[in-house]
Amino acid sequence: MKSLTIERVDWRELSNTDLVRFAQQKNEQALNELLRRHKKTIINKLYRLAPDWRDTSDLEQEVQIRIWRFIGQLRNPDSFRTWLNQLVVNVFYDELRKRPRDYQIISLDEPFAGETPDESGTRDVKDCSQQPDDKLLSEELSQVLEKAMSKISKPFRTVAVLRDVEGLSYEEIAQLTGTELGTVKSRIARARMKIQKQILPYLRECA
Repeated sequence: MKSLTIERVDWRELSNTDLVRFAQQKNEQALNELLRRHKKTIINKLYRLAPDWRDTSDLEQEVQIRIWRFIGQLRNPDSFRTWLNQLVVNVFYDELRKRPRDYQIISLDEPFAGETPDESGTRDVKDCSQQPDDKLLSEELSQVLEKAMSKISKPFRTVAVLRDVEGLSYEEIAQLTGTELGTVKSRIARARMKIQKQILPYLRECA
């Protein structure tokens, strides 16, 4: 970056790289220009990730906050756009994890209609709740799985969670993470192998 007198800088004329370097020196004008310049990029990226969400303004604000907080950690200022895209994906993914799945709520006391009037009645639901011993084992297994997940690298952990916890399709994961479909499938397979290897001793003890 050329030596510049900050008082005479036209921030709009600077490259992303120079703006990042100034921003990393806690210069608010440079950071504000970065946010202004890439506002549409953030909005468009969020729209491509979540076209059915009516309002992503909170996510946009969260992306901006994270830029403020973490731009000092960007080692290569030339890779700002790539870093920004990944930041948007991370914010979307965090929001996705917090959002509950849509379920249809049905009252158990509400009569249901059969094919004939004589077939109408109420719903009888079998008690499938876990017994105390089963519940303890389930909690233990959850802890073991969580520990195993924490030991694999982030790219593998991310796709495994999206697939096996969130239930997303391979195509959705590829779009969400900006990764080739084949790479997604390979990472999920390898993540499962790594996790299985981690929990195998526990499963053998419980057998």
